[in-house]
Amino acid sequence: MASANHSTRCARPLIGLLAVTLLLVSSHAAVAQVPATYFKQNCLSCHTIGGGRLLGPDLKNLHERQNREWLVDWLLDPEGVLKSGDPYAVKMQKEARGAVMTRSPGMTRDLAHALLDLIEAESRLEKSQFGGMQMSDRALTPEDIEDGRALFTGASPFKNGGPSCIGCHHVNSLGALGGGRLGLNLTRAYATLGGRKGLAAWLATPPSLTMSPIFTEHPIDEEEILPLIAFLKSETEKDLQESSAPLINFVLVGVAGAFVLLIVFDRIWNGRFRAVRRPLIDQAYGQGQ
Repeated sequence: MASANHSTRCARPLIGLLAVTLLLVSSHAAVAQVPATYFKQNCLSCHTIGGGRLLGPDLKNLHERQNREWLVDWLLDPEGVLKSGDPYAVKMQKEARGAVMTRSPGMTRDLAHALLDLIEAESRLEKSQFGGMQMSDRALTPEDIEDGRALFTGASPFKNGGPSCIGCHHVNSLGALGGGRLGLNLTRAYATLGGRKGLAAWLATPPSLTMSPIFTEHPIDEEEILPLIAFLKSETEKDLQESSAPLINFVLVGVAGAFVLLIVFDRIWNGRFRAVRRPLIDQAYGQGQ
């Protein structure tokens, strides 16, 4: 009995050490996984690592463009850095067509360092896992537009069970009651997000606090993204044409009005000229006789 108790007492430290070791290993794996998961859910909609510019810059070799301290401050409070008038931040905003990066949810100094370590490690790879989607560059068809409209309005359900766009978003062509107001107006999303590539990234990994949890569980299928892009592109083009129509009409009316005024002034001026010239001619002829 004493021997058994002694064995049990000896085994307890070993079991405790093994448990601590397993906890540390699993904890290390979890920490290593956090930056990659976080980047995918919160950064990939605007940035790639080696895949080219989206709404925000390509982050490949970011560590060669700015020092670590500046980058950590930027991740912690991008709006604050921008408001300070920092020239590099202002330059990035101009390149992003005025878009302002907001602080990502749950951002801490430790997480910022972990993300920057991830970006630096991925930059060394020939092909990063965050290189962005490979979207087809084929011409968009009227059928694509109609398929996209059906997905947007919910007439066709998403394959993975996600909610239709119209529940939270709207576009101008659907009218005042044609969509939700919880999310952004997507009428000009195609232009705002930088065209096909940027919009595809946003649809694949929507970064908003409301959309991200939903579409992480129910992602939009790749085959559904191109029709949605076609629909939103057509909405952008339609809205731009409609907004430019009043200006064109104004210019045309202005030109027509100016033309009419020129004719009226010409008539008046010619009348006045003859009213002065005729008596002089008549007087000259009368004196000559």
